[in-house]
This record gives sequence, structure tokens and C-alpha cells, in this order.
Amino acid sequence: MAELKTKRTKASVTAFINGIDDEGRRKDARELVRMMKRATGEKPTMFGTSIVGFGSYHYRYASGREGDWCVTGFSPRKTSLTLYIMPGFAKYTALLKKLGKHKTAKSCLYIKKLEDVDAAVLEKLVSRSVADIRKMYP
Repeated sequence: MAELKTKRTKASVTAFINGIDDEGRRKDARELVRMMKRATGEKPTMFGTSIVGFGSYHYRYASGREGDWCVTGFSPRKTSLTLYIMPGFAKYTALLKKLGKHKTAKSCLYIKKLEDVDAAVLEKLVSRSVADIRKMYP
């Protein structure tokens, strides 16, 4: 069975964020750190080279695949901020309707910049997803 390539590292979150070229993306990343710290009660850690994660849980699928992953997190990609909403979006359609300009895929929420969305709705979405994933994987 293939091993998960992206794992928690000891790399500095601060250094990673300070290294973001685009000033607006850096500012958004700092705000996401503050928001996700509030939502999780956890300090940020790097997962791989480009994901800022908060907390962790151990999963095991019916297929036998298992691993450890962040409860929530984000990556400041060039084209958009990618937020990891691990339970997916089926339970959050009402919040997504209020969120503002975004796109979704399986467990990824794509936002061009934070000013495109309602910050209070985003924080509520992150907080609820964190509570849900912790119930799924106590």
C-alpha cells in the first residue's frame, strides 16, 4: 500500500508565510492562521512543504489505507487559497450559499482572496467542519 507523501513536518509556519511572494496572499495567510487557531484551539504546523495544518486525526478506510492528516488547514496557492474542509461540503450547503465567491471540490474550498467572502461565515464553516471531523475521528 502506498504511503501518504504529505506528512507533518517541523518546518516553520512563520518562515513559510513570510516567504510568500504576493503581499495580499501573505496577509490572507496570516488571517487564516488566526481564524483556524480560534476554530481548532491548535497551533499551526506544516504538512509537507506548502500546507499549514491545524490539529490532526488518524483515519482508516475500509480499503485498509490509513494515515494521519490535519483537522483543517490551508495552502496559499498561486491561483487561490485552498482551504481543507475534511468532512466535505454536503452538510454545509446553507453556509456555502452565504459565503461569497468560491469553488469547491471534494474537501477543498477555493477562494481567490479573503475579501471575496464573508469572514464570519467562513469561520463558522471551518468551526463546524472541525467539530464534525472530530466526531467522525475521536
